[in-house]
Amino acid sequence: MKLYRFGQAVCRFVLRLFFKVEIRGRENIPEEGGVLLCSNHISNFDPPLLGAFINRQVRYMAKKELFDKLGIGKLLKGLGAFPVKRGGSDRESLRTALKILKQGDMVGLFPEGTRSKTGEIGNGLAGAGFFAGKSDAYVVPCVIIGPYKFRKRVILVYGKPIDMEAYRKERVSAKDITEKIMTEIQQLKDTHQ
Repeated sequence: MKLYRFGQAVCRFVLRLFFKVEIRGRENIPEEGGVLLCSNHISNFDPPLLGAFINRQVRYMAKKELFDKLGIGKLLKGLGAFPVKRGGSDRESLRTALKILKQGDMVGLFPEGTRSKTGEIGNGLAGAGFFAGKSDAYVVPCVIIGPYKFRKRVILVYGKPIDMEAYRKERVSAKDITEKIMTEIQQLKDTHQ
């Protein structure tokens, strides 16, 4: 955890140095309990931005190949990241993410699965809906409004947790839950742009 806190401080410094960072809705992050942060994805700066300005640790899936690289793998593990095999179903990473959420910790996820080249919010993959439906975690939609350009404003908005009770009770499909999450992200963007 010390490494994570140090990393947060470094990220805050670098992000504020290069960009005019504006954070909105921090009060919407539950102080305890499992939280699934679901955000749009426009840059490699997104993961550090999502976690740098809040008090809780955000854990991310990172592609397995990164964990095989000398130094980077240990750093990622130290920061709480866990590996995922891309291009297919990786049951181990799914179990790991659910375990983290059930332990009352926070997982950061980019439902689109890849960065948007246009800055527009695309369709989400079913993974976000799977985690939201299979856990009791709070689901917090987030939007990052950029672009990241030197000394230009970048806005990060944490939305209010989505009420998932009906979706979980009625066993709504992961795809439909993801669509709900993506709609909330789009609404945040439309409201705060």
